Amino acid sequence: MPLPSRPTSGIVAALLAALTFGLTVPLAKAWFSGVGPWLLAGLLYLGSGIGLSAWAVLRGRPWSVPLRDLPWLAGAVLAGGIVAPVLLLLGLRDVPASTASLMLTCEGLFTSLLAWIAFREHYDRRIVLGFLAIAGGAITLALAPGSPQSAPLLPVVLVLTACLAWGVDNNLTRVIALADPIQVAAAKGLVAGLTNTILAVTLGAQLPATAVSVLAGVVGFVGYGLSLALFVYALRELGTSRTSAYFSVAPFVGALVAVLTLGEPFTGALMIAGALMGWGVWLHVTEHHLHDHDHHSLEHEHAHDHDEHHDHQHGDDVVPQGSHTHRHTHAPLRHRHAHFPDAHHRHDH
Repeated sequence: MPLPSRPTSGIVAALLAALTFGLTVPLAKAWFSGVGPWLLAGLLYLGSGIGLSAWAVLRGRPWSVPLRDLPWLAGAVLAGGIVAPVLLLLGLRDVPASTASLMLTCEGLFTSLLAWIAFREHYDRRIVLGFLAIAGGAITLALAPGSPQSAPLLPVVLVLTACLAWGVDNNLTRVIALADPIQVAAAKGLVAGLTNTILAVTLGAQLPATAVSVLAGVVGFVGYGLSLALFVYALRELGTSRTSAYFSVAPFVGALVAVLTLGEPFTGALMIAGALMGWGVWLHVTEHHLHDHDHHSLEHEHAHDHDEHHDHQHGDDVVPQGSHTHRHTHAPLRHRHAHFPDAHHRHDH
């Protein structure tokens, strides 16, 4: 039976992750300008961690991240939950929200470069051209002389460094993408939220009013928590660089909201940068990767349906209907279908 050419659920998850995260930049600029960047990062992640932890408890599933993968989770928390949000919020002080939103597209560029170099994920000329277009849009936006979207060099560097840290986070999270996305995102939110909040208060930051703290928690639950859970699921289905390509629509969401609600101007630099970035994303989402490939024997555990990749027996000889979770073994298999470098297609070319 032929397999679908596109893992639709993964694409939808990546786009929803982009939508929810894209809203956080203009909202942080508009609603929390009086809160220090370190403390705000803590409050956003605390809202994410508390909300997702409650959800995980209500679902009642056992912890799904194997002990051997905890160092990967710890590295992802450090890079993406502590370093990146602080750098972003520091940069936001002197960078227009629309500019910062579009520059965040560079997270996908850094993510893919790391995936190609460190994890040997497959790429071709179309994928490289797409990310060159995205990078060109970011450079156009940042360096346009006299443009209201231009910004001092140091804040721009801070935002770009935050993108690099999130790129590291995405590639480390890729290793544990088969674990429960809600649990992974909850763990990252709790650890990052507590760490950032405690450090900020220790260094003299004053907690805002209760209503502001609660509002920050709600924004964090949606923009960081739900977004991250959806992103982890998409990593499983699409692979790292492709997920980042779909996620690259997040800056367009943020920039549009900033222009419409914060009164920031819609300039020529913004339009050119948006066009370049949009073309780069289009090159990625229209990719069609098809060839004969081998699956080697593999044993792991994750939620799955019985399909051509999961044609295995159960001990009681009763095949469960729908999605279910258990440890299972993949027998060697060679076949041909369109695919992305997801958790079951990390092969050489």
